[in-house]
Order: sequence, then C-alpha cells, then structure tokens
Amino acid sequence: MNIRHVLALAFLVGFVSHSARAAELVIPDNVTFERDIEYANAGGAHVQLNLARPKGVAGPLPAVLCIHGGGFRAGSREGYNKLILTLAQRGFVAATISYRLAPMHQFPAAVHDTKAAVRWLRANAAKYGIDPARIGVTGGSAGGHLAQFLGVTAGVKDFEGEDNPGFSSTVTCVVNVYGPSDFTKSYGKSVDAHVVLPMWLGGNLETALAKHIQSSPLNWVTPNAAPTLILHGTEDKYVAYEQAVWMRDRLTACGVPVELITLEGAGHGFKGADAEKAEAALIAYFEQRLTKK
Repeated sequence: MNIRHVLALAFLVGFVSHSARAAELVIPDNVTFERDIEYANAGGAHVQLNLARPKGVAGPLPAVLCIHGGGFRAGSREGYNKLILTLAQRGFVAATISYRLAPMHQFPAAVHDTKAAVRWLRANAAKYGIDPARIGVTGGSAGGHLAQFLGVTAGVKDFEGEDNPGFSSTVTCVVNVYGPSDFTKSYGKSVDAHVVLPMWLGGNLETALAKHIQSSPLNWVTPNAAPTLILHGTEDKYVAYEQAVWMRDRLTACGVPVELITLEGAGHGFKGADAEKAEAALIAYFEQRLTKK
C-alpha cells in the first residue's frame, strides 16, 4: 500500500469515526445544540466551537468553556459534546472548542485561542443568554493545563492574542482535570513528555528552557488567580500526581480558594466509577461557583 492509499485510509477512518460520534450523540429535547461555530481566525486558522444551551430558559445564564486534551498536538472538541449537553440540562450555556495544535502551531497559539474563546462568549453574551460575569472553564490533560493557564494569567498581555478584542478573558473559576503545572519537572515523570513538550515548546529543557518556564501555570499564580478545583489520579503515568499537589500548594500560598480531589489508583483518562465521581464533582463545583444564590 503506497502513501497515498495510507493517507486516504486515514482520512476515511477519521471521517467515519467523527460521523459515528455525531450519530451517537442524542440531543435532549430541552437543549439547543449548535455545531461548528467559528469563534476566531488567528493567522488564517478558522477555529470553531460547539455550543449547548437550555431551551426556553430566561438568561442571563452562567457559562462553561470546555477544552479538550491530546498533548497539544491532537484531540477533538467532539469529546466534550456529551458534557456540554449535560451542563446545558443543568442550566448552563456550555461550549467545547477546537484550538491550534502543534507542531504547526506552538505555544502560545493554543493559549491565544482559549482566551479568544472566553472573549467570544462575552462578545456574544446577549445572543446566547450568557452572564459575562459568570464564566467557568474546564479541560483534561493538555486541556486542563490550558484551563488552569486561563485561571492564572488574566490580563497578561503576551498571552491575549488579537481575536475578539475589547472583552476580558478573565474566568470566574477553573476545574483542572489532571493538567500539568510545571513542565520543567515533567521529563522522566511522564511517559510522553520527551515527545510532547519539544513539539509544543520548540525544544527540550536544554534548548527551550525559557518556554518551559513561561508555559507552566505554576509560575503565574498570584492572589488574583481564579478559584480552582483539581481532579487527579495517583497512578497517572502521563501527568504525575505531584503536579496537582504543587498547583494546590501554590494557589493556597497565594490565598486562592482551591480544592484537590485525589482519585486513589486512578490513571490518566478517568474510567468507570472514577469518571462518574469526577464529572459529579465538576458539575457540583460549577453549580457552587457560578449559580446565583
């Protein structure tokens, strides 16, 4: 089989997989679901989101932004479709986004995109019934990192990008699901850091140390950081559990409300009872932080 056939097969498999996921998605009667909404066009990259919101519910409503994982080089926003539907049933406007990926787009492109997405939610608050003062963010793995980065870098000009100007990228709260906090200590503790980080940061610790430091959320924590819930398993081979402990301790030291829920024996990518526990904690946290009393 030549390379043309391989590429054609890969495309077909990807298309069928995407179509299967779309076919399996059941939209509840009380939810409006919109797919493929462009929220930014940074450097000609048309990045999109899917959005779910309650039907017939008067706004403005709290919003949640979901950021997929995939080592900054892969993954799809479609993986969070079911979660945003669940959140919409609980009274949230929820969006799952795509963003620019490595190696074509290195740090901070993905950061610029996530901030542009937050600003897009505010820019379109009236259209979608969003309360711009109540926007939470979550993500898993690389998405957890990007969510946490949003929570600690509000107003840092170098990370804002140029899309959807005139609106704040500040978030109200963060749910970080096994996202890394310090890339300078990832090598040797993660099974794929030696592949992922040079691809995203343009080099390893010897050749791109400054980027490793700059891209680590741990180094941007201030007393103004967003309140955070961290969910992490003790047997995570991709993002070591200690990364969560460091983030919790740094936020605590700065007086930022933070909670770490430890899932004993859980690895990377929660499954079964661990996944159920994590989702329940995530929803409860957003209801606590974003729902008006």
